[in-house]
Amino acid sequence: MGFLWSLIIGGVIGWLAGLIMGRDIPGGIIGNIIAGFIGAWLGSMILGNWGPVIGDFYFIPALIGAVVLVFIVSLIMGSMRRGRS
Repeated sequence: MGFLWSLIIGGVIGWLAGLIMGRDIPGGIIGNIIAGFIGAWLGSMILGNWGPVIGDFYFIPALIGAVVLVFIVSLIMGSMRRGRS
């Protein structure tokens, strides 16, 4: 049950990061979950472990890390689109 809860919270974190940035994450629900997990890792590496813990994620660093990840992915995807045109 803990793994399922982590997947749900990871998806919510990725979804919130997409909302904050105003950009969709490629891959839909799976992309949101991946962005949440990678964002949690990235946020913990940059900011450390602090804030409320939800589903084995430190929520604030995970959300900030996911926002950074969405920003980087949107830059890469934008440059790829411009390169095709």
